[in-house]
Amino acid sequence: MLSRRALLASGVAGIAGIAGCAAAPPGFDDGGNDANGADATDGETGDATRIGFVGDLMLGRSVADRWADADDPAAVWGTTLPRLRGLDALVGNLECCVSDRGERWPDKTYYFRSPPSFAVPALEAAGASFVSLANNHVLDYGEPALRDTRTHLADAGIARAGAGTTVDEALEPATFEAGDATVAAFGLTDQSTAFAATDTDPGTAFARLDPSVRETRALVGDVLDRVADREPDLVVASLHWGANWETEPRAVHERFGRWLVDKGVDVVHGHSAHVLQGVEVYEGRPIVYDAGDFVDDYVDYVDREGVRNKRSALFELVVRDGDLDALDVVPTAIDDETAALADGEVAAWVRDTVAERSEAFGTEVEGTDGELADGRLRILLSDE
Repeated sequence: MLSRRALLASGVAGIAGIAGCAAAPPGFDDGGNDANGADATDGETGDATRIGFVGDLMLGRSVADRWADADDPAAVWGTTLPRLRGLDALVGNLECCVSDRGERWPDKTYYFRSPPSFAVPALEAAGASFVSLANNHVLDYGEPALRDTRTHLADAGIARAGAGTTVDEALEPATFEAGDATVAAFGLTDQSTAFAATDTDPGTAFARLDPSVRETRALVGDVLDRVADREPDLVVASLHWGANWETEPRAVHERFGRWLVDKGVDVVHGHSAHVLQGVEVYEGRPIVYDAGDFVDDYVDYVDREGVRNKRSALFELVVRDGDLDALDVVPTAIDDETAALADGEVAAWVRDTVAERSEAFGTEVEGTDGELADGRLRILLSDE
């Protein structure tokens, strides 16, 4: 198998030799057909590895109040839980610290902290493989809570990156397994300069996410050198970028996402806006500009045109016979501090919205009429 390290060193974007046998998510069988015999994957056959990507996982405040004392913390995932458990790996942005300690960072408006007794078993139940900590809430309760977050995740076997007690620690990538593939992931953010880690201060892997900035190019080069040392098969960049409630990415972030792919990143996993944005396929690699929120307790901003922040998606990367094959978009929703598979009008809205917002990038989307299994969309990544 040609290692990702060799590909990164040669400057060639791509993967080779990934061969995984996924536990099929609900509605699928090994032949690519749904449980009712409908063609779910246009006649494709062969084993596949499926890696899920979701946006913000905010497990604090009212979400914790709703579920922390429940008999089963996994109930926070609602009807999405069987599908999550059917994946080979799951990636998300942990939009809170996990701790019972710490004092509030001064002069912030919102503070997100989740008790370990709830957050850890909930993440374990969902099969979380990697979470990014590069965001504007990981230091809400100071260094003690940041240290606790990293420790609790490590003890649970959940890989994490994007924040640490020093900038060197924050920039360190993590690895996890997805089927037979080794995946390397790192987190970066351009949010909250006050949270930026330094050589002596804890915080996030902060950077201006602009490929024209020399310091950013040097920082990303350092991270990718560390990634290459891990010899992964697949590379994920998890980015907390851009303003809240925006339905389109900034042009500079479009340039940055493409530049990362040119440098050898396979999946750009964006979040921060709390609302779905479009998906671009660049050089056969998906750039999810914003995956929205998967669970939270935020106000439902139905009055903001096009936002609908309680409607989101689970993005499932399909890796088949060593190639990135497709990105499936499964409509989801947030109801009563609980994640849920969407149906009916809500699912149709998600399908239409992702398709419309992806059209600007020339992305071809299948399933807008709801004809694919589980009401999902499919974005092809391979020409074959």
